[in-house]
Amino acid sequence: MLVRDLGIIDFHDAFAVQVETVAAVAAGGEETLLLLEHPPVYTIGSGGKAGNVLDPAISAVRVNRGGDVTYHGPGQLIGYPIIDLGRRGRDLHRYLRFLEELIIIVAGEFQVAARRVAGRTGVWCGATSAPAKLASIGVGVRRWVTMHGFAINVSMDPAPFRRINPCGIAACPVTSLADEHGAAIAMKEIKQEVVRRFEILLAHCLPIMLEDI
Repeated sequence: MLVRDLGIIDFHDAFAVQVETVAAVAAGGEETLLLLEHPPVYTIGSGGKAGNVLDPAISAVRVNRGGDVTYHGPGQLIGYPIIDLGRRGRDLHRYLRFLEELIIIVAGEFQVAARRVAGRTGVWCGATSAPAKLASIGVGVRRWVTMHGFAINVSMDPAPFRRINPCGIAACPVTSLADEHGAAIAMKEIKQEVVRRFEILLAHCLPIMLEDI
């Protein structure tokens, strides 16, 4: 597994890196995890509803992933795993659950109790009656190679989320690891924990199928 830290990078530039890496992995190259942050940008999935962008001044970038509208900005860790599901059982649902499990485990390392919410992709914190979103997940697949991925709110201003219905959910509360932990958490520490957990958990949740080698 190759890990590339792209630092802070424009969304369109990162998308170009994804496309290049997807082609390489589809041709038999090494699976890759891209880690990065974006300057402020709103994106919306291919099937997302324009009405979930509440501020007419926002020009959301339409992208080839699932899910609805979301916000990316400084203080949010973006992970774009480029994984060959063709060799791992071709199970997109299981891949989404793997990403959720990864984030839940990483959050736990920082004493943050994160969880799934039935019927909603992503990772959440707080009361069952009013869960707050900690991380968004939206993926795309080309020839069974994944792109896009997850966004973990590490330590960021939640105000931009109030200009949208995050992930298509009206009045959706948004939280961060720092808010839930009660103290600042360095982005470097989160990256290290994601890298430490990613490949081992992937092999457990989505092992390479021997017949596909």
